[in-house]
Amino acid sequence: MKRLHRTTWIRTAAVSVVLMAACSSSEDMGPVYQPIPLATRDISVSASAAGVIEPIITVDIKSKASGELLEVRADVGDEVAPGQLLVKVDPRVPSNALRQAQADLDVARASLTNAEAQLRRSEELFATQSITETEYEAAVLSGANARAQLIRAERNVEDAQISFDDTDVRAPGRGVIITKSVEVGTVIQSATSNVGGGAVLFQMANLDTVQVRALVDETDIGKIQPGMRVIITVEAYPNRPFRGAVLKIEPQASVSQNVTMFPVLMRIANENTMLKPGMNAEVEVSIGNREGVLAVPNSALRTDGDVASAAMVLGLDPDAVQEQIAEARRAGREPREGAPAHGESTESGETPGHETVTMMGREVPVPEGHTAAEVEAVFNKMRSGGGPQSLNAQERALLQKLGGSGGGMGGGMGGREGGGRDRQADDDAALYGGSYIVFVLRDGVPTPVPVRTGLTDLDYSEVVEGLVQADTVLIMPSASLLASQQQFQERIQSRMGGVMPGSRR
Repeated sequence: MKRLHRTTWIRTAAVSVVLMAACSSSEDMGPVYQPIPLATRDISVSASAAGVIEPIITVDIKSKASGELLEVRADVGDEVAPGQLLVKVDPRVPSNALRQAQADLDVARASLTNAEAQLRRSEELFATQSITETEYEAAVLSGANARAQLIRAERNVEDAQISFDDTDVRAPGRGVIITKSVEVGTVIQSATSNVGGGAVLFQMANLDTVQVRALVDETDIGKIQPGMRVIITVEAYPNRPFRGAVLKIEPQASVSQNVTMFPVLMRIANENTMLKPGMNAEVEVSIGNREGVLAVPNSALRTDGDVASAAMVLGLDPDAVQEQIAEARRAGREPREGAPAHGESTESGETPGHETVTMMGREVPVPEGHTAAEVEAVFNKMRSGGGPQSLNAQERALLQKLGGSGGGMGGGMGGREGGGRDRQADDDAALYGGSYIVFVLRDGVPTPVPVRTGLTDLDYSEVVEGLVQADTVLIMPSASLLASQQQFQERIQSRMGGVMPGSRR
């Protein structure tokens, strides 16, 4: 029992020595940040999904004629042209019906000729009062019945000819036979006269252009829009990418294992029909691509809630840092050179409004003719993942004003290098970016700088406003890591019954 107690004491002492050594070594550590000079880079953002190759249109080929199949001239995989003969059905019954209809037509023509001759004689006799009016009207009726019988016979011949032609089943268009369900000798039922709809002889599809039906996670669906470029790879050709575009996003989601997915259709040109229906495909949708833009590591970005802890790590006064940030944001809202100040009339005589709305911890000017509630509604829709497709026409117009103004969705926080930004940067910032704080070395001193970011690939974010290429940003431990370290140190101190040697109070 004493030996066990002694072993426990030795282990506790060893842990204490290690902790004291670690705490002592932390006193001699250098800066708790890593300076990273800013540089330009390419940023690409994409969404990945799995899908299946499908033909865009599949046609079920059936026969309008009933009977035994005498010939089957197509097989699976055959390319067929419009009007090409695929199947020949036993034509004997339709052929006999056609012959009978043609004979009936000859009788109807002779009857009409006879009736017309009798009508002419009746007209002559009626003119000389040789026959009664009743006899004349009977001759007129006979002529009308003869004409109706001729029309009926002509229709029967046409119908019989159609039925006879239907014994040859031909391709409705150009395509590839993908399934075949009949052979020579099979007896089939007519697709038009049979209640069950008849038998499917072939399935045909045009494979010059195919589509991929992919399931995309709901977290990415708000970023995808019709027309976006797509790269598809299949296992059959792992080194051959196929390019296409997003066709449409289906509105009804599917839930599998508590994961909500949306079907997205992508259309692909199928050269040499290399892609076959049913192939599994990996899809990569290109959401955004920015080349040669100033980029900041995402680990250097701090939210307003992280600023205080970051300031303490750097040995700065949190209150002073907050004041610096507020001053920088006020300076960022000042009118640029050549732009009218608040309350100053423009050339058109309009006076810009003074109303602002707080977004992400900062104030955004409300465009002229709009209210703060309208700006908040647009902002909330965009941040909820609905994307621009969730906005109506008025909200889209307001979004363009926010993106093109000095305030923007995130902004007006200083100038970008070169003093400007393009429209694509505004759109990316509105959709994917945000407002953050970055600590920058200015004259060797860590200084907080508000920045506005755009497109991000989760490692780097495009800098829209706030930084220049000559800046050096500071990367520090995250607030959660610092908090966990502080909690661990406090637990150790409480167990040791006091302050550990070498630790800071």
